[in-house]
Amino acid sequence: MKLFLVRHGQSQWNLENRFTGWRNPDITEKGKEEAKKAGQLLKNEKIDVAFTSILKRAIHTLEIILEEAELTDIPITKNKALNERDYGDLSGKNKAELAKEVGEEQVHIWRRSYDVPPPGGESLKDTCERVIPYFEEYIKPELQSGKNVIITAHGNSLRALVMYLENLSPEEILKREIATGDPITYVLDKDLKIEEVIN
Repeated sequence: MKLFLVRHGQSQWNLENRFTGWRNPDITEKGKEEAKKAGQLLKNEKIDVAFTSILKRAIHTLEIILEEAELTDIPITKNKALNERDYGDLSGKNKAELAKEVGEEQVHIWRRSYDVPPPGGESLKDTCERVIPYFEEYIKPELQSGKNVIITAHGNSLRALVMYLENLSPEEILKREIATGDPITYVLDKDLKIEEVIN
């Protein structure tokens, strides 16, 4: 079976270089185009079920992908466990301006360390601790029953899944970039071991 992971298309706050987290801006025109392209790439795939976060940038991306791929009748589950990591007090702030205020190194630590959360927010480790149990309880059984699954989510919630699926260390996952609107396809065996990764 196959698992498709897609980070939402470019959002308004991606464009404005802001920390987004659980805030809820929609995708831009470029983001819509990225979602359409992803839908075209997945057009000939059999997809049985979809999961997304409760944030509109991920939901909107999924809707466009399914429309482009002519898969408008599959069940969709929305859950906040798949939300982006919560940037807490940094949410809405411009990354470059914040770097001038507190120093580039501090911003880099908040963005790219595994277990240091920003003030009032979540670390990637915290994000893993909600994404992975949700995956194991709700998504894994769908795959084990032979279904192909698509997940549209966010840079860090997808990093958590990639780390889990590929058995990566905290250091390895921090180096992994996940592009907007660019599907990652995992071909899995019956034990959910990876046979092939296409991206």
